[in-house]
Amino acid sequence: MTTAKEIMHPGAECVTGEQTLAEAARIMRDRGVGALPICGEKQKLLGILTDRDIVLKCVAEGRDPAAVRCVELAVGRPTVIEEDEEADLVLEVMEEHLVRRLPVINHPDHQLVGMISEADIARHLSQDRLAEFVTTITAR
Repeated sequence: MTTAKEIMHPGAECVTGEQTLAEAARIMRDRGVGALPICGEKQKLLGILTDRDIVLKCVAEGRDPAAVRCVELAVGRPTVIEEDEEADLVLEVMEEHLVRRLPVINHPDHQLVGMISEADIARHLSQDRLAEFVTTITAR
């Protein structure tokens, strides 16, 4: 059976909680990604920052992205999956929580080891299952 580790994009680059949203936006642009994990010491996951978060929770509120720290948007506990979990569970978690990106952590250290995106999922699903997944995720 395929595991999360086999699906994920390894080596996800983190931003620190102290970096600004402007810095995070530049990293997203340079890497061609729409989300970055926010990590603390030893790659411990604090949250996920999306380009949408920057726009809606900072720019649209009239705040300065060069002054707002990433940690200010790291609210709640991020949904994650362990690297040895099966692909079916990855899909269930993403569908249940309606997330398009899923951080992958190792066990027992709970360190970030990669990210799974919709594109990663698309490369590993049958056409029928992919259609079902996209329908569920976009039903917001």
